[in-house]
Amino acid sequence: MPIWSPSPLAYRRWRRFKAHRRGHLSLWIFAILFGLSLGAELLANDKPLLVYYQNTLYIPLLHSYPETTFGGDFVTETDYKDPYILEKLQRNPNWVLFPPIPYSFNSIDSQLNHPAPAPPDPAHWLGTDDRARDILARVIYGFRLSVLFALTLTLIGTLTGIVAGAIQGYFGGRTDLLLQRFIEIWGSMPELYLLIIFASLFDPSILLLIVLLSLFGWMGLADYVRAEFLRARALSYVKAARAMGASDQTIMFRHLLPNALTPVITFLPFRISGTILALTSLDFLGLGVPPSTPSLGELLQQGKANMEAWWISLAAFTVLVTLLLLLNFIGEALRDAMDPRKEL
Repeated sequence: MPIWSPSPLAYRRWRRFKAHRRGHLSLWIFAILFGLSLGAELLANDKPLLVYYQNTLYIPLLHSYPETTFGGDFVTETDYKDPYILEKLQRNPNWVLFPPIPYSFNSIDSQLNHPAPAPPDPAHWLGTDDRARDILARVIYGFRLSVLFALTLTLIGTLTGIVAGAIQGYFGGRTDLLLQRFIEIWGSMPELYLLIIFASLFDPSILLLIVLLSLFGWMGLADYVRAEFLRARALSYVKAARAMGASDQTIMFRHLLPNALTPVITFLPFRISGTILALTSLDFLGLGVPPSTPSLGELLQQGKANMEAWWISLAAFTVLVTLLLLLNFIGEALRDAMDPRKEL
């Protein structure tokens, strides 16, 4: 007998979600792309996946080996693109296995046939940027960074918004009034100006961006949760639970919250896409992640600065539009699945 089985309501919603073919297919495509990006080091790296040298197997992705390990002259870390070292590694019976894209996001190709930015060719499928770095590798790493950043920020904002909205809606009265006035004042603060100020005071980092954006990203969701709690707190089952001695925390998070999650779940893909757009915009303006970090916004900025290198803008634009379309289609399917008026 299974330990857990979905409720009839959850099963009906899942069936409605699957019936939305575009959203269901988008979820699978997004999951596959995100799963592949999580293994970016296995897809795009300037270090080999495996090296077999003199009857010994080496894993450069996990360990750093000095050049002397493979017959070189120096004790510094091995440059696996060095023709002298590469010739030793490929001499029978030795062999070396590189990833499908033998460049990392920060690898600089010093042997380009054209000045950087170089157009697409068999060595660089999407060309290189103005620093001779492989665009496809930077797109893969930038895709992973954007999605992980958006998921982290969405999780923080969702939890904060649920707690704030639940407290407002359940207790109401003066508590609701004070928190609502605080949200109005806090929401009127110029977020972009604050980002500019903090960017000038501190070194840019992903952690700083998460902290700053999470301070403002919870307020919209709190309004929806507040409205759901205000509507449901006067229902009979809540009064019955309170009469039976249930604590406020139990009523809020065991009885009211499951019924208030519909707008939360419905808006999750749209919140993720909005966060990705925010990160891309900040990187485009130079207020986002550090310059060496792979980013879709940084690629768009390079495309703007190098209008003749059309492949830079095209790659970043295509990935960004595809990602946002997938998330919006998933959001539409979730909206239809969570709508009680729609049945199969």
